[in-house]
Amino acid sequence: IDSGETLERWQFNVCVENKDDEAGFGKGDENLPQNSSASRKPTDQKKSIREIHNEIQAIIRQVTASVTFLPLLNEPCSFDLLVYTDKSAVVPTKWQESDPRYIMNSQEVKLRSFTTTVHKIDSMVTYKEADEWEL
Repeated sequence: IDSGETLERWQFNVCVENKDDEAGFGKGDENLPQNSSASRKPTDQKKSIREIHNEIQAIIRQVTASVTFLPLLNEPCSFDLLVYTDKSAVVPTKWQESDPRYIMNSQEVKLRSFTTTVHKIDSMVTYKEADEWEL
């Protein structure tokens, strides 16, 4: 907590899939390459609530299983929630501007992605190797 150093960076990119308005695809997120899957047109296929729940459960299982490869955090840690929005979005007054908290010399693991009828969610975790920590 005292160092302010970022040891892990969990990223969940939620993009609105609206085939009538391409401006929502991958815009406003500098972490997504322009040719990423978030910038593609969605399919017209509808998913059932059950299918969506199964995909969410799979991501939760994958996040839980990440303890097998992430370095153990032996020190007290805090976390910050970073939210990227459109410039026109109304945000709470208590929110503050922040840097993206990138981790230099890090490892990246892409987690599952899934889509609903309305959203596409891409996820990944970036972490600092345990031998590079300065705790």
